[in-house]
Amino acid sequence: MLNEVANGAAGAGLLIGIMLVGLVAWFFITRASVRANEQIRLLEALLDEQKRQNQLLIKLVGARQVPAEDNNETDFIRLIPER
Repeated sequence: MLNEVANGAAGAGLLIGIMLVGLVAWFFITRASVRANEQIRLLEALLDEQKRQNQLLIKLVGARQVPAEDNNETDFIRLIPER
C-alpha cells in the first residue's frame, strides 16, 4: 500500500513539474511575441514617418530646383540607381 501511494505521489509530482515547465515556456514565448509585435509596430511607424519626410523633401527640392547645367557630372549622377 505504501508503494502505491509513493507511485501516485511521484506521478503527481511529475505532472506538476511538466505543467510548471510548460507554463514557464508559455510565458517566455508570449513575452517574445509581444516584444516582436511592438517592434513591428514601431518600425511601421518609423517607415510612415520616413515616407512623409521624403515627400516633404521632394516638395522642397522641386520648389527650389535650379535648371541643371548640361555637363557630364549630371549624367553620371543619373546613372546611380535609387534605393
